[in-house]
Parts: sequence; structure tokens; C-alpha cells
Amino acid sequence: MPKKIAVVQSNYIPWKGYFDMMRSVDAFVLYDDVQYTRSDWRNRNKIKTAQGEYWLSIAVKKKSRLGQLINEVQVSDPGWAAAHWKTIEQSYRRAPGFSQMHAPIRALYEQAADLTHLSQINHLFICGLCPLLGIHTPLYRSEDLGRTEGKNERLIHLCQTLGADEYLSGPAASHYLDEAAFAANGIKVSYMSYTGYPEYPQVYGDFQHAVSIIDLLFNTGADASAFITRGAV
Repeated sequence: MPKKIAVVQSNYIPWKGYFDMMRSVDAFVLYDDVQYTRSDWRNRNKIKTAQGEYWLSIAVKKKSRLGQLINEVQVSDPGWAAAHWKTIEQSYRRAPGFSQMHAPIRALYEQAADLTHLSQINHLFICGLCPLLGIHTPLYRSEDLGRTEGKNERLIHLCQTLGADEYLSGPAASHYLDEAAFAANGIKVSYMSYTGYPEYPQVYGDFQHAVSIIDLLFNTGADASAFITRGAV
């Protein structure tokens, strides 16, 4: 039976396209034993507030050495989770789906407050938010699946380890993926499209697609899954 996988770095409370990619594959790998990039989506995401879009950022400890891996990054502010939840609650308490979604999402923040590493926090939220979206794709961590050297070689190895014959990539990777190397190993490469998502009512301002999934969950409640399927509504 054909098997499709995706391999992506973990993000903090990712946007709906991230979860759409998860929904689109048979297995999803969090690729966190690669270099951490600052000013990226690993430790931050956007929500909408009465004052406009707002970045929720997790402060992390900075290492002087180069090449810190994502799964090595540690949190520097022990009070970040309580502060983030307070902002979220103030921003979404009047949203239509808040009464349905506040308890499970608040519980994730309470659990995350005890974690020390960014990768652990992202893993917790991704795993915890998937059931609220009706997503049950098996989730793996790349560090648990062995490794080999080389960017394309590592991805091919992960596909082979999980028995995949198709690799679904984000569109930005098209400039470096060696599709011929994948094909030589019996693996097809396809690219995710992030166009065609339906809009949904948002509590503040003009509609914005590129915000955290929690914006969708609080605004649409149990109907959220319909809005991560392109062209479905």
C-alpha cells in the first residue's frame, strides 16, 4: 500500500497549513535534530488581538556556539506559559468557539509550563491540538529514527525507515531537493500547496490566513477541521 510522509521542523502552535500537511500524509516526522534558526516559527507564532496581530514568543537561552540543534534549545523564561495563556484568554474569550476549546488548550499550557526544552513544548502542542482538528496521523521524531549525512540523504533515509514511497515537501524546499536521488530510491517527491483555504469569521479586523491554529479553533470551535481542507467549504 502506498505510503506518504512529511518531514518538518517543529513550530510553536503552528498555522493551519502545518496541520493540513499532517492531515495529508500517512506519517509525520518532527525534524528537530537540525540547526535551530532564530527569528523563525520554531519559538513564536501570531494571534489576532483587538490591537492587531500579536507575536506570542517563547524566550530561549542563547548559546555562544554555532550549530545548536532545535532539540537542544532551552526555555529561558519559566513564566512564559502563564503569560501566553493570559494574552490568549483576553484576546479570544468572546470568540464563538472559546467555550468549547478553552479547557483543552488551557490544559496544554499548564502542562507546557513544566517543560524545559522548546522541542518538547512544540511536540506537546502539536500532539494535543491534532485531536481537536480530527487529525490522527502518527507522529515521529527524527532523532529516534537514526541518521545519515547529507540533506537529501537524511530525508531519503527517513522515508526508507518508515517504508514511504512518496515524500511530501513544503514548497520552499524545491530549490534544494534532489528529486533524482529520491527517484533512484523509489520515492516520489510532491510539494504541498497552501492556496485555496476558505476564510472563516475572525473576531478582530480584516481576515488573515497566516496566524496560529488556535485562532481557527477559538473562532470556529468543533467546525475547525473544515477550514484546514483546501476548497472544502
